[in-house]
Amino acid sequence: MNMVKIQKLWLVAALLFCYGATEVEATEIETPECYKLEVPEPDFDLTKKPDVNFAKRLDFDFFKSKTNKGVKAYTFMDDMTFVGVPLFLGGLAVKGDKAMFRVNNKAGKKNTQLLTDFKTGIDDYTQYFGPAMVVGLKLGGVEGRSDWPRLLASAGMSYAIMAALVNGIKYTAKEMRPDGSSANSWPSGHTATSFVGATLLHKEYGLTRSPWYSVAGYGVATATGVMRVLNNRHWISDVMSGAGIGILSTELGYAIGDLLFKEKGLLRNDLLFDNESPSFFGISMGVGLGGKSIDFGLNDLQNKERYQALLNDVDMDGEDERIEFRAATVVDAEGAYFFNKYIGVGGRLRVRAMSAKSFGQYSDIATANPSDDWAGLLGTVYNEAGQELDMNAAQVGGAPVTKMYGTVKSDHLAEFTGSIGLYFNLPVTPRLSLGTKLLIGRSFTQELDVEGHAEGNVKNVDYELYIKNGKIYEDAEFGRYFALDDPKGTGETYSTDWDYVTLGAKSSTTYSTGISLTYRYKSNFSWRIYCDYDYSEKDFTLTGDPYNYMKSALSKNTYDLVNNSLVSPYGALLDPIVYKKTKKMNFFTLGLSFMVSL
Repeated sequence: MNMVKIQKLWLVAALLFCYGATEVEATEIETPECYKLEVPEPDFDLTKKPDVNFAKRLDFDFFKSKTNKGVKAYTFMDDMTFVGVPLFLGGLAVKGDKAMFRVNNKAGKKNTQLLTDFKTGIDDYTQYFGPAMVVGLKLGGVEGRSDWPRLLASAGMSYAIMAALVNGIKYTAKEMRPDGSSANSWPSGHTATSFVGATLLHKEYGLTRSPWYSVAGYGVATATGVMRVLNNRHWISDVMSGAGIGILSTELGYAIGDLLFKEKGLLRNDLLFDNESPSFFGISMGVGLGGKSIDFGLNDLQNKERYQALLNDVDMDGEDERIEFRAATVVDAEGAYFFNKYIGVGGRLRVRAMSAKSFGQYSDIATANPSDDWAGLLGTVYNEAGQELDMNAAQVGGAPVTKMYGTVKSDHLAEFTGSIGLYFNLPVTPRLSLGTKLLIGRSFTQELDVEGHAEGNVKNVDYELYIKNGKIYEDAEFGRYFALDDPKGTGETYSTDWDYVTLGAKSSTTYSTGISLTYRYKSNFSWRIYCDYDYSEKDFTLTGDPYNYMKSALSKNTYDLVNNSLVSPYGALLDPIVYKKTKKMNFFTLGLSFMVSL
């Protein structure tokens, strides 16, 4: 008698023992003592051998073909969405929205476009997140869509197509990078590589195991593209086109794999969901248009009475400060729960980064001869014979400024917005639907910032005062206000850094709406093309402080004297110049969303 029969006989005997031969009503049956669950005590014996099942699940058979029964075969282009095409064309459409701007002076490269000191190397690694996840899961024995031969072939063809498209376009278009390092900016190779990996992870595990694999892959790929823009290595157009090429290349690579392998090498079917609810979670990348400039005029100048003497002395009529922006990079995380097919509630987290076209001009803060500014503020330098001297002469203690430059710490006006509200859906076909929304939220802004640096020799001054009718004059005959003369070195040196110019905004309420077209290409996955509109009123503050370094470059008594408006009308320049303006901001965002049905 074999072991199976013995086990069956033992089970029958146990049941007879529990119930006996007495007949009882069904309502009287209670759980027998032998069926009651007892929780075993935990076993902490570390001398036992480890479970070897995990080692058996590891998959290192790279060349062994395997096909599971009951898996549906794909036909050529059966799984194509062509969603990469509108992404690529979107990048092409905004490709001309660029500007040439000056380099940070300390780098010493005129006529190039390096703006900021922001730098992260994370994007050099996150571009490989997708394939690393796929290989790791595969080696760990987690079956995905394909066996090793089919996976490696599909992935290899995907990367080959991507490399051919990216490099073919790069060295034909010859687009200059934002940092001016090379003429191969469009499209972004890092972003294309990242989106190939994300689509690999989506096809192998997102479609067959869990949609959150897809969310993770495309989320990291989107972050990689954003970091390429923040690093000044790519324009937003480069990133959008690179993402489109990455998705399209992988879809083509898998289509060729489906043609070559047919039903061989398939391990799992796609997940199927019966839920027709439009509830979703999605991540989006888009380009923001609108709100392209902010103008600050004399009417926006704060403490205008402080500058009145200077305004009377210098013709500043019509002088405006204009900050212009390029198209914005927009990234969203969005989700909604629908009560039925038509209406739901949800929220959106949005990051909008607008880089300034003209902000780089402030990094060139060193004049050809800094002593010219000093002569205006402090008067003229004379020797003992009454002859005028160069402000930089050694006889007067050396140059007041020996080094000066500006560094753009941030050329992006980044806006972070959280919104909630109503979502609406109108089914058109089983796969297509139209949507809109009404949201209200709060936005917070990270400022633009240029930092100044100055080095030189600390100065003191001699002065004579002529006082007449309560006014201080430099000269009794001409009645001018200047009373300072003969700046001389104190023998000390200085080195200082300060906020040369900043642009920021207060938090504000944002109202949003938009229209969208959603294509559900799988039972639980959709792509959405959208156009959003956001409105807010923002209070902007532009602060310039070009002469802040004189707090270090002048002796304390001299600084206090120069800063006295009775002595010099130019003393107002030693204070920060502040503009404030309320502006109605109208933003439009065109983009693409990858969505998981909930």
